[in-house]
Amino acid sequence: MADDITFGDFTAAEKARIVALTARMAKRGLASMDVDISDLQRRIERIEETARRRKHSK
Repeated sequence: MADDITFGDFTAAEKARIVALTARMAKRGLASMDVDISDLQRRIERIEETARRRKHSK
């Protein structure tokens, strides 16, 4: 699984952003079951892709 990244592959700033975005997703989810959180999920996916590119460029 060479494509897998772990939480240790993220920078401190990326970890903080992921935690904050996850908290926002949870907050929206508590507000209603029909809430769209795809925008926040895309943000996290972009952060993951950045970390994946950085990991593979080493």
